Amino acid sequence: MTDLDASGKHYWLRAVALFGAVYLVVGVAFPNPAVANRVQFIWRLAAWLTCAVAFAIHIALEAFRFQSSPRRTALHAAMSVALGAFGLAVAANIHALTSGTGNQRLLAFALVIWPIITAAPAFVVALAVAAVLARVRPNYVD
Repeated sequence: MTDLDASGKHYWLRAVALFGAVYLVVGVAFPNPAVANRVQFIWRLAAWLTCAVAFAIHIALEAFRFQSSPRRTALHAAMSVALGAFGLAVAANIHALTSGTGNQRLLAFALVIWPIITAAPAFVVALAVAAVLARVRPNYVD
């Protein structure tokens, strides 16, 4: 690992937090119109594309700049996705508490389930992409 960050060896932790925050902001800030129509579809597509671009940038950052192994790249990418999902679950719980709506028991369960059901497929996808990238840059450090 080359010295890419003078402030310490936990360079990846800032990346996980940054991309987790991106997923949270996209989930909270992008509007979700109440009526299922073309406008709702466009906003949801924009949110998905924004998150996909962030995910790809995170994988590329880990693989090329941080020179992480495919496994470590996938783990860090999945951690940021899980962090974003946890943040969205927290936001959903806060919204339900302040508005007096929602099933509190299910929303409390979401604090555990949302990170798991988002991080697992994110890990698999990131591992596959990082393994391909490792062939392009075979000298990774674990």
